Amino acid sequence: MTLTTVPAALLAHAAAAQSTQPAPASTVVITGNPLGNERTLLPSAVLSGNGLALRRAATLGETLDGLPGVAATGFGPNASRPVIRGLDGDRVRMLDNGGASVDASSLSFDHAVALDPLVVERLEVLRGPAVLLYGGSATGGVVNAINNRIPRALSPGLAARAELRGGGAASERSGAALLEGAIGPGEGMGGGTGLAWHADAFGRRTEDQRTPTFTPLEDGTPLEPADRVRNSASRSEGGALGASFVGGAGHAGLSAETFRNRYGVTVEPEVTIRMQRERQAFSGGWKPGLAGIEAVAIDAAHTRYRHEEVEGTGEVGTTFESRADDARVELRHAPLAGLRGVFGGQWEQMDFSALGEEAFVPGTQTRSQAAFVLEEYQIPGAVVLSAGLRGERVRVASAGDAADAAEPRFGAPSERRFSPRSISVGARVPLPEGWSLSASWASSQRAPTYYELFANGVHVATAAFERGDAALAAERSRHTELGLAWTSGPHKVEVQWFTTRFANYIAQGATGADMTIPGENPGDPDEVFPEYAFRAVRARLRGFELEAHTRLLTGAPVTLDLSFTLDQVKGDNLDAGEPLPRIAPLRARLSLEASRGGLRGGMVVRHAARQDRVPATDTATPGYTMLDLWAGLALPLPDLPGEGSVFVKAGNVTDRLGYNASSIATMRGLAPLPGRALSAGLRWRW
Repeated sequence: MTLTTVPAALLAHAAAAQSTQPAPASTVVITGNPLGNERTLLPSAVLSGNGLALRRAATLGETLDGLPGVAATGFGPNASRPVIRGLDGDRVRMLDNGGASVDASSLSFDHAVALDPLVVERLEVLRGPAVLLYGGSATGGVVNAINNRIPRALSPGLAARAELRGGGAASERSGAALLEGAIGPGEGMGGGTGLAWHADAFGRRTEDQRTPTFTPLEDGTPLEPADRVRNSASRSEGGALGASFVGGAGHAGLSAETFRNRYGVTVEPEVTIRMQRERQAFSGGWKPGLAGIEAVAIDAAHTRYRHEEVEGTGEVGTTFESRADDARVELRHAPLAGLRGVFGGQWEQMDFSALGEEAFVPGTQTRSQAAFVLEEYQIPGAVVLSAGLRGERVRVASAGDAADAAEPRFGAPSERRFSPRSISVGARVPLPEGWSLSASWASSQRAPTYYELFANGVHVATAAFERGDAALAAERSRHTELGLAWTSGPHKVEVQWFTTRFANYIAQGATGADMTIPGENPGDPDEVFPEYAFRAVRARLRGFELEAHTRLLTGAPVTLDLSFTLDQVKGDNLDAGEPLPRIAPLRARLSLEASRGGLRGGMVVRHAARQDRVPATDTATPGYTMLDLWAGLALPLPDLPGEGSVFVKAGNVTDRLGYNASSIATMRGLAPLPGRALSAGLRWRW
């Protein structure tokens, strides 16, 4: 339930102090907040340990898909971004250890997130508007990928972890390894000082993804039956080095990382994307010993990103480049008249360019500054109240057409300025016998992005003509949520109901028109592309999320747990009187897990209903039910230090054909969900 939105920087600092032992395979909702107590229920789903290992996939979207309220865009198996409560793109904030994760994944569905789940140790998902601390790009929620690339504590000795994975519908071969250590006498944040260091590396190779036999649809035209997603092979690798000085009062450290990814674009069988991201980050957190200030957290990063769309001839059709800097400061103040709170500021800048004859957006500059405050008050022994404010200043400037542009499309240089404002209030009421009731209300604003304002051209990778609107105003929304929870030992039930209303929802949708592009050379045939435009409309999203968990058996002979989730989002374009596009249907997930000693196993049944609430320019997506089986075993390693484990997973056992309703129409008929496949993995930690 969204009451207090958690600063991910402080959450990352706190998470580092938690046990690193494998967590249960199930998803858990954690409690606690940055104010140093455990009074407020956080809107967080957490994956770590064995639970993350079993769900880990090639993309962040696929890894998180199926969590309550979380779907994935699914542009083939290589580009999949999380969708939270029907919102995607720049309404879901991607964080890397609490700092901004800069890439071009929100620009287009074919652009992969520049984070590989192989090296992520913990994933946290905040559902609902987190705009107070992260801006309008967190209207739908936040995904925070946490690793230990900047250590926050001293380890007592050398630590190592390694993982090998293979198989699956894409014939994956992947591996990751890391080493960590410390120079100094300390035993952690509270004992001694020293230098902590971290090193990791990873790599992944996949083939074209296997599927049940299907008839691909290209521009509505059936092709020859196939059992693979064409042009979906990939290759990626990366690594990082980090170190920090750790003392009794806190830590301060630096990291440098690289990530490279090359993958095919299914909608264009001859196009391959080459992506590279370099990132340097700073993180610091300490207790300053100043009157009135309990803790300070600072995160900053510099990111260079490059993304090339390579034609079958080897020529680069379009090159996307960005350089970005971001920094945020969060301070937790001491109790004041019964109030506990955090306040701070955030600064971001990004220079973006798209080069080449097929560039569909101009070079742009985006600058933003923000200040925020979040306060909490507890009525003695009863209700917890929370409230927050955020103010921003955003400037988005277009460089326009180059002086020597052969085909001017973007006009003269121009800029837009916005001043988004956001406010949130909430309350949590404890009830007898383990029950609690919570409610929240938020009003938020989001400045349009550079591509929503200035796009105008053919995007080859999506096979569409994309058009922005430079006159767009800031997006405005209001969010209401009500939650009810019950917990008793290993048993729990949680349900949330939410409604979000947009006064001017910036939506990209098919206009129904086609754009004709003349052939490149005399005599070449013209090309026709469907037009997709960004428009501001009145919109409403409403839905619910239900989670339930119970322990059927405890101890001998086995421990048996049953979990169930059910969620649904309905989105409506109120101006057009029709549904919003790419909304996941009603979904249910039933899992049964048994464990005895070091042996664990289970089954998961995944169901998605038919999605026929679609706009007139789209088609319905059939429903499906799939079965997954898995088993894991802790391995004794008598000749090696540390501990090991192995897992085996059989996905889509019945080989059921299914499609992702959250995919864009030009891709959906070309890339079904994975078919029946067996995968296995080996983990070792010391």
